[in-house]
Amino acid sequence: MDALDGTEIIDALLTPAGSANPYPIYARAHRLGPVSRIWDEMLLVPEYRTVHQLLRDSAFGVADAQARGGFDPTFHEHSARLLLSRSVLENNAPDHARMRSLIASVFTARRVAALAPAVRAAVDRLLTELADLGADGTAVDFMETFAFRLPVGVICELLGVPESDRFRFRDLGSALSVLLEPVISPQELATADAASDELVDYLGELADQRRAEPRGDLVSALVQVADGADGRLSDQELLANLLLLLVAGFETTTNLLGNGLALAFEHPWAADGLRSGRISSAGFVEEVLRYDSPVQLTNRLPLVEGLSVAGVPLSPTGGVLLLIGAANRDPARYDRPDLFDPTRQDSQALSFGGGPHYCLGAQLARLEATCALPALLSRFPRLAPAREPVRRSRLVLRGYQSLPVTVRG
Repeated sequence: MDALDGTEIIDALLTPAGSANPYPIYARAHRLGPVSRIWDEMLLVPEYRTVHQLLRDSAFGVADAQARGGFDPTFHEHSARLLLSRSVLENNAPDHARMRSLIASVFTARRVAALAPAVRAAVDRLLTELADLGADGTAVDFMETFAFRLPVGVICELLGVPESDRFRFRDLGSALSVLLEPVISPQELATADAASDELVDYLGELADQRRAEPRGDLVSALVQVADGADGRLSDQELLANLLLLLVAGFETTTNLLGNGLALAFEHPWAADGLRSGRISSAGFVEEVLRYDSPVQLTNRLPLVEGLSVAGVPLSPTGGVLLLIGAANRDPARYDRPDLFDPTRQDSQALSFGGGPHYCLGAQLARLEATCALPALLSRFPRLAPAREPVRRSRLVLRGYQSLPVTVRG
C-alpha cells in the first residue's frame, strides 16, 4: 500500500469510504509518526500521548468567535454558528471557565447519579415497546426506537422539556451537529441555521415559562443563574448552553448505543459475556468508546506564540487536528489496538476529550449505556441484525443512521 502524507490522509478521510471506515487510514497516519504537517500551517496528530497532552495543555484552545471570524468571512451571517460560538464548546478562558462552572454547579455528578433509577425505568419501558413492535418478526430500527429515544428522554427529563415535544429533536440535532464537521455544504449550513432558529425560539419560551414558574429542572436552575444580580450568564449564553446541553445530551449517546450494539453483533462472544455478567457493562462500554468512538476528531489552536508539537514548530496562525479515533487505536498505547476486547483493564479512551473541555455529559452517557446494553441483550437473547445498517455520512460524529433488528428468531 502506497504511503500517504498528512494532507493525503485528510483527503482520504473526507471521502465517503474514508468516513465509513477511517481505521485503515488512521493506521497509515500512525506510520508517519506522532505529528504530520497538513496544508500550510496545520498539524495532524494521531498519537495517543500527544493528543492526550494537547487536550490538557492550557497553551492551546478551541476556535472561538474571533478565530472563526478570521478564517471564515461569512461566519457572522449564520445564526447557528453565532449561537454555538456563545456556548462553552467554543469559548476559551476566562469566559469558558465562567460558563462551565455555572453549568457544572447545577449539572452535578450527584444529580446525574440520582438519575440511575429513572434511566433503568426508561430502558425497561423502551424495551417493552421494542418487544411489541417486533413481536411478529417485523424488523425494527434500533436507532429510531431506542438509541435516540433513551438519551433524548433522559436529557429532556433533566432539562424539563415536556415529553410531547421530544420527537422533533432528532432531526434538529442532526442538522445542528453538522457544524462540527470539517466540510459543510451551503445547504447543510442553511438547514443548521433553520434548526438553530427553531430551537432558540423553543428554548426561549421554555426559559420564560421557568422564570414565571420555576421547577426542579436544569432550565429553571440555569435561568436563576442567568438572572442573578451579577449577570453571570447573558441571555444569548443561556440559550446557547441550553441548546448545547440538549443536543449534546443525546447525539453522542445515540451513537454510542448504536456502535455498541453493532459491535455486539460482530462479536457474539462479547454479547454472551455481557448477558451472563462475565464481561462487565462498564468494561464493554469503555471498549466501545475506544474501538469505535462516537467522536472521531477535534482541533486546537495556539493561544500563545512559540509553541511546538512533538518537536514540530507550530505557526501562531496555525492549528492542530487531533485524531481521537486514531489515538484510541495507537499501537504505542494499546496492545493489539484493532482487536475489540471488552476485558481490557487500561482503556482510558479519549472519546470524551480531556482538560478544560472534557465532556460535561460523560458520566450521563456512561450511565445510560451501561444500563441499556446489558438489559437489551438479556431481554432479547435472539436479537439479530435484520439487514445491513446504514452509517451516517459524518466523519467527526460517528454513528448509524439506521440499524434494523429483529427481536425474535
